[in-house]
Amino acid sequence: MYRQSIELLQAMPRAWKRALLIAFDALVLFLAAWLSYTFRLGYSFTPTWVQLAMIAGAPVVAIPIFVRFGLYRAVIRYLPDRAIWTVVKAMTMATLVWVAILFLAEMSRLGTMPRTVPLIYWAIGTAAVGGSRFMAKAILWAPMHRSHKGREVAIYGAGSAGTQLAAALRAEGIQYVAGFIDDDKRLQGRDVQGIRVYGPQQIPSMIENFDIKEIIVCLPSVDAPKRQQIIADLSGYPLIIRTLPSISDLAAGKYLINQLREIDIDDLLGRSSVPPDMGLVEPMIRDRVILVSGAGGSIGSELTRLIAKWRPSKLVLLEANEFALYQIDRQLRAIADLSLVPVLGSVTDEPLIQRTLTEHKVAVVFHAAAHKHVPLVEENPLEGIRNNVFGTSVIARQSYECGVQNFVLISTDKAVRPSNVMGATKRWAELIVRHYGGLAEAKGQAMKFCAVRFGNVLGSNGSVVPLFKEQIARGGPITLTHSDMTRYFMSIHEAAELIVQAGALSEGGDIFLLEMGEPVRIRDLAENIIRLAGLTVRSPGNPTGKIEIEVIGMRPAEKLHEELFYDPHLVMKTRHSKILRAKRSEGNSLDIEAGLARLAEALSRQDAAGAKAILFELAR
Repeated sequence: MYRQSIELLQAMPRAWKRALLIAFDALVLFLAAWLSYTFRLGYSFTPTWVQLAMIAGAPVVAIPIFVRFGLYRAVIRYLPDRAIWTVVKAMTMATLVWVAILFLAEMSRLGTMPRTVPLIYWAIGTAAVGGSRFMAKAILWAPMHRSHKGREVAIYGAGSAGTQLAAALRAEGIQYVAGFIDDDKRLQGRDVQGIRVYGPQQIPSMIENFDIKEIIVCLPSVDAPKRQQIIADLSGYPLIIRTLPSISDLAAGKYLINQLREIDIDDLLGRSSVPPDMGLVEPMIRDRVILVSGAGGSIGSELTRLIAKWRPSKLVLLEANEFALYQIDRQLRAIADLSLVPVLGSVTDEPLIQRTLTEHKVAVVFHAAAHKHVPLVEENPLEGIRNNVFGTSVIARQSYECGVQNFVLISTDKAVRPSNVMGATKRWAELIVRHYGGLAEAKGQAMKFCAVRFGNVLGSNGSVVPLFKEQIARGGPITLTHSDMTRYFMSIHEAAELIVQAGALSEGGDIFLLEMGEPVRIRDLAENIIRLAGLTVRSPGNPTGKIEIEVIGMRPAEKLHEELFYDPHLVMKTRHSKILRAKRSEGNSLDIEAGLARLAEALSRQDAAGAKAILFELAR
């Protein structure tokens, strides 16, 4: 019976609930006025017709004032504790207006009233009106609220998708929808499916009043820049943020309306995605034999997944790590029906590279294999040089000799005015690729060699994001090397798409630069990740925060700020808005063959200091 009563009240239209509450208040205030006479006179009071009219005037005066104060807009189950002050103010105003009417009646000799009656009426009315609401909240809604404890949510977006999601969450009975949030001022203050719609500026009061733990962004048809701005604004609150998938994913049947995903840090980059230009992608990939070196790494594996989707005739996976090769081979066989060739080995193994290129008649090489971890390469310079410099030299030379039509090197912004061994080795790799591109061009061959340079990718093995998440999972602190350090960031998926398209734009010996937007302050990134986890930053201004950010000092050879260009004036636009081309004058007159000979000699002597000196002498 108890559960049925709750379900009956929930099912009632909002207008009926409001009418029921008004009728209840009218009855309660009538009784409060009668009781105030009874208590004042000290005996059971039987009013005259005039006194009865005065008593009946109390609810007649009060109800419009209650409406004006918004007492019938509040949803009882979400009534905040501070709503009692609204009841007190509304009751005080109603009592004063009633007293004024009674005073006029007394002046007209229609009747008299003891002076303490209004005071008693105010006290009884306040207790009855306010108490009834909080009692209803406690009796009718508290048992259900306990079953949802800790799962109070708000839905950002009161459109059709938002209302469907609210209905789905109600049906599941797990999460408690406290309200909608919407930018549309026409909806704000109204009820949709019995749920109040608030403006974005009211989020702090919603958190305080309803104890919201989570906001679900339900705007599947909103464009990317608007969605990213909303998510960036929400990240400033101590909330878990989730989102409904895009309308294209919903239409494709990838998700149901009640399936959500966690907001990823990618959503806060503020980058507007550009769909791949299939006029560039298809000639580069479709029906061609593609080789990806470092196919099990973060960039390499994303490249292989995209390439598999674009239907090459064969995809050769070159990887030195056995387990990584097994994983990517297994994943690709599960998602694509194409010819896959896993090759276990290193790019420094020249006979293996030559045999692989010739046996499979490889047409396109994406060279992603490299040691990329700056501190580790700094500690192991000989291995960094062997893999990054000589590995690139081997695969580029064999690609040139075997007639590979397109060769694409994945480079890094650390190659610009390098301050560490990793950056210097990648600069050498760029110049090696440019060298072979120049040779092919000089001989009139159709082979195109190019390098694609960009900054950090979120989600890669060397990214700070997995490290920050791991530190948060341990309870902190998050460690930064410098509070003002900045880096360029883009999503790993976007980087992989642009790499393929840049390769198609190559004219031979090019260095392409991916448009990375504005550099991101690492401290801001760390704070956003903390907020996305639903936690707060501990600081002198907020000593009760959950996660502390600790500055530990810069590592050897680490830059405070990275660059994408040697000279911004030597950069040209291409047909793709996110891909720039460095002019040929960016570089130097390095004699590659002589430089490699000197480096090889230093490596043969295991002379780390000498090898580093040669590396930085020529990588400028």
